Amino acid sequence: MHGTKTNYCVSTTFAWNQNDFLCLNYILNSLDDVLYSVYCSVKTAKELWNSLEKKYKTEDVRVKKFVVSKFMDYKMMDANSFMSQVQEIQIIIHDLLAEGMEINEPFQVAAIIKKLPLMWRDFKNYLKHKRKELKLE
Repeated sequence: MHGTKTNYCVSTTFAWNQNDFLCLNYILNSLDDVLYSVYCSVKTAKELWNSLEKKYKTEDVRVKKFVVSKFMDYKMMDANSFMSQVQEIQIIIHDLLAEGMEINEPFQVAAIIKKLPLMWRDFKNYLKHKRKELKLE
């Protein structure tokens, strides 16, 4: 009976190592040549997966932070064409949506109103009172 347990453990360990080897090499073969040379020394599939996940999730977060920062810092200027500035803010909002960040329409409308130039102060106040009725278009 004791030998059966040992055989089972050896068999299970062998199967685990074989599957890890296959998985590791499947992931490595999917990488670009430049990335392959960086990650080819990794010993296990889990280690490789964790390393790739850490790198690219962090990179993804940086992109999201950049787009959010761009949105938050955007200000319309009196000297520039109003329509071109509206298009710019719409592109920034599109980038936010493309990064998987959902922004409801009332928030988008309020943000655009808030970003109107200082000389539009009276119009901004008028729009703030109409905000619930306004659509993004």
